[in-house]
Amino acid sequence: MRATGLLWAALWGLLLPSVTADEGILHASGSGVPPVTKDYCIIYNSHWTSLPKSLDNATFRTLEDLTSTVLCSSSEAPSGLMRDKAVVVMRGNCTFLEKARIAQSLGAKMLLIASKTRLSPLSDNKTDFENVTLPIALIRYNDIVDMQLTLGNEVNVTLYSPPLPEFDCSMVVIFLIAVFTVALGGYWSGVAELENLKAIASPGERETRQKKEENVTFTPLTVILFVVICCVMLVLLYFFYKWLVYVIISVFCLASAMSLYNCLAALIGEIPFGRCRIACGNKNIEVRLIFLAAFCIAAAVVWAVFRNEDRWAWILQDILGVAFCLNFIKTLKMPNFKSCVILLGLLLLYDVFFVFITPFITKNGASIMVEVAAGPFGNSEKLPVVIRVPRLEYSASTLCDIPFSLLGFGDIIVPGLLVAYCRRFDVQTSSSSVYYISCTIAYAIGMVLTFIVLALMKMGQPALLYLVPCTLITSSLVAWRRKEMKKFWKGSSYQVGWRP
Repeated sequence: MRATGLLWAALWGLLLPSVTADEGILHASGSGVPPVTKDYCIIYNSHWTSLPKSLDNATFRTLEDLTSTVLCSSSEAPSGLMRDKAVVVMRGNCTFLEKARIAQSLGAKMLLIASKTRLSPLSDNKTDFENVTLPIALIRYNDIVDMQLTLGNEVNVTLYSPPLPEFDCSMVVIFLIAVFTVALGGYWSGVAELENLKAIASPGERETRQKKEENVTFTPLTVILFVVICCVMLVLLYFFYKWLVYVIISVFCLASAMSLYNCLAALIGEIPFGRCRIACGNKNIEVRLIFLAAFCIAAAVVWAVFRNEDRWAWILQDILGVAFCLNFIKTLKMPNFKSCVILLGLLLLYDVFFVFITPFITKNGASIMVEVAAGPFGNSEKLPVVIRVPRLEYSASTLCDIPFSLLGFGDIIVPGLLVAYCRRFDVQTSSSSVYYISCTIAYAIGMVLTFIVLALMKMGQPALLYLVPCTLITSSLVAWRRKEMKKFWKGSSYQVGWRP
């Protein structure tokens, strides 16, 4: 289960801003004193319509409600009713541009098309409608009803599309979650290492400690094999996403429930009271751990059932995801810096290849990593291998939907394994946490650099491209400065000579 969990976590090494193109705002104003205003989401085609970026340059039009018609012929609208107005009609069997040509011929200055179904991009063929120049936008029918109830029958409207903010506060939240998880996971791994060393010093406790310890150690060979399997799995997800996504969801539920239990059990174990036990077969089990297991399973089941409830399910997913990352950073041990370099280096190449190189290979010119991130072919089910935080800055995107900023688990776990190794090396050499603190700070700097590049390029970034050099170079410089590079590279004698 641990190897499988790390496999699909490392598949995901991508930082994404969740932004949809061609979303705009309809600003409506009532006739009261003072006028009541309200904003509504619209979808438009930027190749057909160029909207102003602010209200300062926008022109208001009186709204004419013709939702009783679909405007597929000019005879459906009374003569002269549309002149110099913004007209709203229902979505029908004819194309958007056919409606627009009719509305324009009848003197309308803006066409709104109300839809009772989900808003979708406007994508008709413009070739035969070059003379159509009036703005066209798709709006929810429920918003038209709300507009009449809120603002009255006399409403003036305008359209604009403000630029997306260069920076969103959701990135600060993701940064804090990522750095906290890496730092805590590394520290927890160091605590486990200290307990192992104490067990070595006391032969009577060694066998007991070996039974309790559930760590998995990666060797250079298993690292290479692991990366190859990652590549195969990502390609399989690209081609068979609609089936494999449910396998990933099932694995996430199981792995995250186990991880949450391990994290909370470690905290509960420090509480000196409430340790009553019940007999179960040949074992005595603490009652509080039974309730804890039930709670963790219930949390995973609740997320699985309500995973598409964007307004709150992301909180539960992030909690389960943090527990998942913490558990794996603690239990998956790198034996030496050599294995860390191989793992991080190969996954860096893997990340860059599937984000930047695959667009030159795929038929549609899309990145395999980004396609799998969004769900190929518009699949509504998303892989639960990311930290999700809704964007907080007001924009057309936040008005139309609940867009998220995403950070893959791989961008936490993979550098986190190096941070954990640094912490264990500190424990083994009594080096006052210098490696651990330096590597954690380097990870934080790498995250900041990733966010800066993301804001400048406005496209999904392979975060390992910035995290790997920052953490590896920093760790190497610390080892070189302390004249411990040979020992740091090969691992301590304890780590090499005995594995739990």
